Amino acid sequence: MTNPTIALAQCFVAVHDHDLAIPFYRDVLGLEVRNDVGFENMRWVTVGSPDQPDVDIVLEPPLADPNAAEADKRAMDGLLAKGLLRAVNFTTADVDATFERIRSAGAEVLQEPVDQPYGVRDCAFRDPSGNMLRFNQKRA
Repeated sequence: MTNPTIALAQCFVAVHDHDLAIPFYRDVLGLEVRNDVGFENMRWVTVGSPDQPDVDIVLEPPLADPNAAEADKRAMDGLLAKGLLRAVNFTTADVDATFERIRSAGAEVLQEPVDQPYGVRDCAFRDPSGNMLRFNQKRA
């Protein structure tokens, strides 16, 4: 018996304000908005690369539980504000051009492009909610 293929379908990124997150992911990063609907008293927003139609990034509240206690919601909001919840790594064909485009849009720079010892050139930013986003390019 052969093992079935496993592929990534969705990953989740916490955002404190969908109305700030959507323009960043759509207009600055160039991802397409695939869904923006209400779901269980929350907002279900998915974005993704046109080059990866089967992979969605879900932009969700920091604590995606409508029944969560207020103290838990505040704790998750605090972790998000510090950039401690999640990170997303993207690949790009030109990390330097990607860096300049995102920086010129006003995103917070965490790391300018640098050659890493593990075979990539990468840079890093924070999204409007504080999540770390890394962009890397394989070195030849």
